[in-house]
Amino acid sequence: MHTRFILLVLILGMVSCSSVSYKNPLQTALRSDNPLIKRVMDNLKAHEVQIRYTQIDGKNDSVIFKDFDFQVNFSHYFYPASTVKFPAAVATLEKLNEIDSLDMNTCFYVEGDSIETTFAKAISEIFAVSDNAANNRLVEFLGQNELNQRMRSKGVHPIRIAHRLSAPDADNVTTKPLIIYLNDSTTFMSHPIINTPVKPLEIKRVHKGRGFYADDSLHLEPFDFSLKNYYPITAQHALLKRIIFPEAFPEDQRFDISPEQREFLLNAMHRLPKSLGYDTEEFYDSYVKFFMFGDDTDPMPEHIEIYNKVGYAYGTLTDCAYIKDTKNNVAFMITATILVNSDEVFNDDAYEYDEIGIPFLAQLGRELYQIELNRKR
Repeated sequence: MHTRFILLVLILGMVSCSSVSYKNPLQTALRSDNPLIKRVMDNLKAHEVQIRYTQIDGKNDSVIFKDFDFQVNFSHYFYPASTVKFPAAVATLEKLNEIDSLDMNTCFYVEGDSIETTFAKAISEIFAVSDNAANNRLVEFLGQNELNQRMRSKGVHPIRIAHRLSAPDADNVTTKPLIIYLNDSTTFMSHPIINTPVKPLEIKRVHKGRGFYADDSLHLEPFDFSLKNYYPITAQHALLKRIIFPEAFPEDQRFDISPEQREFLLNAMHRLPKSLGYDTEEFYDSYVKFFMFGDDTDPMPEHIEIYNKVGYAYGTLTDCAYIKDTKNNVAFMITATILVNSDEVFNDDAYEYDEIGIPFLAQLGRELYQIELNRKR
């Protein structure tokens, strides 16, 4: 009798543990003993981790999302870096769709810039190698106000794109004109767009660290991010869902892009640098794919497609991704950010991207992928 009772308790305990794991698989992944996860979880305060993981199921021709969060808080600031290029690409396609004389293959250049490009090429470069100049050309086309408004009107908020990336005039509220080729012999110059001056963000954690470098001098005071771009986990994940599964949202929350534009965008999001002719030694498959493969320079398996946008700057790594395994019928979403700046000094180029940040995101992706493989649907 006593033995049976012990067995019953053990069985109930196993069922209970299984139930907890099923209810919160993200917590299960983060409790991993893998050192790539554990060393971050043992020092959470320093790393400011935020994660949203989404399980995706289908029922009666409908898509059902089940979100799991870890420390997600839109009032806790992190620097989004190049993840802001995703909304710029989407807003550009939507605006092009409203102008009869323009399309993705229209050639243009920014006044004062010697590079001629097309909107399609700029978007491809944004996702393949996270090109800053390509993003800035789209910002000149849109203007910050319009970019933000297009996102907010579709339920992607909070968001505040305030500046260009890695440009001397990054904060200029007036855009540069575009010289647009309407055909081989006719050009049109767009008008500059005057945007609203940026106000400081009034949220938590906009002042970070104990010092920063500016003009080759060390300033021993927190770095101020209050005038920087703001694009939290909630907004990033909301945009990803609307692009991957537009049918899961009411019509007024879907972006007004054509099926051809959406197909192009999705293709750009998961294409690897080598498909655009980039050198595979420098731009390996996972160059901008942090989850699952970010810590490995070997070729990625062909049956795993990652539709994503990463960002890394100021010691902050972020990835927003839809991961699809076509061989095993697995699909899920993750958006996560981590700070890796152990000396708490910004602009010193002493960040632990390769040592801590990317390995953490890669292992997190692998842990969740394994959970997805074993999940009953």
